[in-house]
Amino acid sequence: MKQRRYWFFSAIVVVMLFLQACSTGGNDNGSTSEEENTENEGGTLRIVTMSDATSLDPQFITNIPSANFIYQKVYENLVTFDEDMEIVPNLASEWEQLDDVTWEFTLEEGITFHDGEPFNAEAVKVTLDRLLDPETGSPQRDKVSMIKEVVVVDDTTVQLILNEPYAPLLSILASQETSILSPKSVQENPDSLSDTPVGTGPFVFESWNSGQSISLSKNEDYWGEPAKVDEVIFEITPESTTRLAMVETGEAHISDNVPVTELNRVESSDQVNLIQREGLGVEYIGFNTGQTPFDDVNLRKAVSHAIEREAIINGIYEGTGTVATSAMSPSVFGFSDNVKPFEYDINEAESLLESSQFDKGSSVTLVTSDRQERINMAEVIQSQLKGIGVEVDIQVLEYGAYIEAMDSGEFDMFIGGWGNATGDGDYNQYNLFHTNSFGSAGNHFYYSNPEVDSLIEEARQESDDQRRLEIYEQTQKIELEEDAVYVPIRNSEQMAVSNNDVHNFWLSPTNYIMINEATVE
Repeated sequence: MKQRRYWFFSAIVVVMLFLQACSTGGNDNGSTSEEENTENEGGTLRIVTMSDATSLDPQFITNIPSANFIYQKVYENLVTFDEDMEIVPNLASEWEQLDDVTWEFTLEEGITFHDGEPFNAEAVKVTLDRLLDPETGSPQRDKVSMIKEVVVVDDTTVQLILNEPYAPLLSILASQETSILSPKSVQENPDSLSDTPVGTGPFVFESWNSGQSISLSKNEDYWGEPAKVDEVIFEITPESTTRLAMVETGEAHISDNVPVTELNRVESSDQVNLIQREGLGVEYIGFNTGQTPFDDVNLRKAVSHAIEREAIINGIYEGTGTVATSAMSPSVFGFSDNVKPFEYDINEAESLLESSQFDKGSSVTLVTSDRQERINMAEVIQSQLKGIGVEVDIQVLEYGAYIEAMDSGEFDMFIGGWGNATGDGDYNQYNLFHTNSFGSAGNHFYYSNPEVDSLIEEARQESDDQRRLEIYEQTQKIELEEDAVYVPIRNSEQMAVSNNDVHNFWLSPTNYIMINEATVE
């Protein structure tokens, strides 16, 4: 059956039941009237953000902050998510599933990349072939490993032939990993994509001043509805109080990563609006199960029982977000109420510690990024674990160094999070827990369990949603209740702030700031 503009992938329906956007202190997600929209076209939109990009190549980006600079701004996809997480057309106008393993996409016509190259079926093939090529070395390759072949039928028709059925295909095609790249860049200088992105989107990349700013300009030849602002400047500003002050004074329009310590300040200000969105991500304490001392499951269980999670939510996050029960948010397809984390129980923690190979009083390293909430969380964990005889050495790293440490496995424990980009459990399970995803692909637990691998692969091929839910419940029970791979802490709540001079942007559940229709006064 043909799939058109208001068709959406069945698994995403579950996500829609949970996602609601709201804001306080001003505009609803930054929106204004159509009349204001017209009057305020032009100008420069300034966004202050905590972290610099680690790369601008979608096939090598492994974190949301880096993707936020270019996703649906410089680059576009065959399909995309709208504000309600429905899958809608983007570079493909329609699609049809011909059989269990064959998907056909009809492409929009008359589109050019920012370098003048035509967008067509060949561009799709070049993009996906590069991602699938093992020699490319993309950490995102396994996310599309179900694609056997990309077939160019004609300029406006492309087929994806899969190795086996893959239920959430459309959701991964809407994610930043499958952004469509300029074939000229891929073929002539693929290394340049890491710092010079070339796509079809409403904004053209201008410059990246590492550690300082990333600049985009309006694409005057954009094939769709053109952007309203002339320029977007992302300023890298690690200090949260500085970012907030810049929004308050009008030096910037939007800031991401609002620390909970500043919520009272935001809510009492007439100049600043708080935008909140229930997220798809989960924050957790992770163990490096691939090396001592946390290759010992009894030690992992002991630490799990010693963490008082509610105290962290209430004391550090001031009640924003909710206590997590697994690494899968309630807003993600695959979540189960039947998966139970270890309860806070000091006596059980001490008993398990005695059963482990760990020498009481020895130390372990806990790595965290330099977000203030996570530093505070690390200090609470340090105090809690000291109570059972585990000394914790905290290592606070700048975000880029933190990512490098995670990818190289240079830690014992870490405070991390997974911002599910598709709303589907496969994005969570395969990337976080499959053996093939060690390191930069997402499995920073360095966890390998053949039974879990097999179940995750089975779920990928299963077309029956109820059966997929049962499989994901089973995998999560093994990962959490049997193997104690991590300690779930918090279901995320996305927050950003804006001043009264910016309108018509929105914050996605994955924490992307969507600015294609944004206007500034």
